[in-house]
Amino acid sequence: MTERVVLAYSGGLDTSVAIGWIAEATGAEVVAVAVDVGQGGEDLEVVRQRALACGAVEAYVADAREEFASEYCFPALKANALYMDRYPLVSALSRPVIVKHLVRAARQFGATTVSHGCTGKGNDQVRFEVATTSLAPELKTIAPVRDLALTREKAIAYAEKNDLPIATTKKNPFSIDQNVWGRAVETGFLEDIWNGPTKDVYNYTDDPTFPPVEDEVTIRFERGIPVAIDGVEVTPLQAIQEMNRRAGAQGIGRIDIVEDRLVGIKSREIYEAPGAIALIAAHAELENVTIEREQARFKRTVDQRWTELVYDGMWFSPLKKSLDTFIEDTQRYVTGEIRMTLHGGRATVTGRRSDSALYDFNLATYDEGDSFDQSQAKGFIEIFGLSAKLAAARDEKFGNGVDFGVGSL
Repeated sequence: MTERVVLAYSGGLDTSVAIGWIAEATGAEVVAVAVDVGQGGEDLEVVRQRALACGAVEAYVADAREEFASEYCFPALKANALYMDRYPLVSALSRPVIVKHLVRAARQFGATTVSHGCTGKGNDQVRFEVATTSLAPELKTIAPVRDLALTREKAIAYAEKNDLPIATTKKNPFSIDQNVWGRAVETGFLEDIWNGPTKDVYNYTDDPTFPPVEDEVTIRFERGIPVAIDGVEVTPLQAIQEMNRRAGAQGIGRIDIVEDRLVGIKSREIYEAPGAIALIAAHAELENVTIEREQARFKRTVDQRWTELVYDGMWFSPLKKSLDTFIEDTQRYVTGEIRMTLHGGRATVTGRRSDSALYDFNLATYDEGDSFDQSQAKGFIEIFGLSAKLAAARDEKFGNGVDFGVGSL
């Protein structure tokens, strides 16, 4: 029986050529797998027919937008996931859901190998292959660009020679990956990190320099998940799409970063993630209101480690699953509403309310009605600072006290 390869198929030139390229190089039949995670573009049926016309023996297509939003983007939201404190894991989040469908298709069509279009110097090759071995250790992996010498020039020549139904126009100056959570842009003149991004880099966001009038939005969360916007109930996908629209119109979520890649190099990346950035800001502020102090401090450490694991392609790892459990437990009381003003590139929280809030007005106020017993503060400070006081006395005894310098007192 002829071996089969399942190929992560985008419908573009490179993966369309990869169908025949893989078949010729390996002798295997190719099954194209197209997964819609909100990247826009063509209808899935059009993509399916193109894959078959380019030589695929089968074509598996899946509308995974709701799945991606609820099972991948929203766990990242609960973790306030921002790699290097800025990047909301746009591409990293989509890879495990695509792999999940690749493995499903491999089992459905009897394939022994998974294939992706990644190069040998990026993060995505790791994400695809580690996720594949985590879900299906028996499957092999090949990458046409990395392993079978498929370059852009060879792809254009192959498509023209074989009359494939795909455009062979000059390459876009940028490499772009996008989904409902955001958009990633790299290469071209952006590789010179002194060059500023031009207007044509952006698509999800309008120029924040000339914003429309400010937009006030109220987001209701239940257990860390946005469930309504301005009183209108929304699904996970609708919540992201609506915030993409409204925050994007204000130029929110533009990120220009020199990023530490997993493979050890630094890479200049431009991201647009208006909905993600606005939702994370709202969620983080609701956590400030509802999560106990020590739990919140530790969660910030967990959030960072969770984010690094997902960035590094370890979505299905044991540690990530364990951290999921902790993060989910912290969301028990993250229920309430956040009011935000969206304007000129910024999402600013202006109001918070929650029945499960730990904020107590009577304890916080300095005005009439103050219920905080200030007389207890002096004894608290004495006990809190006792260990430091004893250590300081010992240092003085052995001549290791603080040197204030000549004339400092």
